[in-house]
Amino acid sequence: MKSPITTHVLDTTRGIPADGVTVVLERENYSSEWKELGRGATNKEGRILDLLPENVELTEGSYRLRFFTDDYFSKRGQSSLYPFIDITFTITEAGSHYHIPLLISPFGYSTYRGS
Repeated sequence: MKSPITTHVLDTTRGIPADGVTVVLERENYSSEWKELGRGATNKEGRILDLLPENVELTEGSYRLRFFTDDYFSKRGQSSLYPFIDITFTITEAGSHYHIPLLISPFGYSTYRGS
């Protein structure tokens, strides 16, 4: 089953999906602390479809995806300005699907809400 939160990472320097990027999904609790909900690595298509385990209910609130980009670039012999990239976003409709793509290069990144 596909997670209600998914991601897709593209390496814009190489013009291909970013395979093997470790991603951690976290939710902010009432004490403003972050709790890990799921973790995975992008596949050959640069996607992770199962970040939120089936037994975890998606609720309204603040969530964060942490992408470990330094590891990804280091494996390719490249240095990177960003050791990781955090994307924090708000879930306002618990029943909706949230697709959070990331476009990366060693010295820049961009994100948006996908479909």
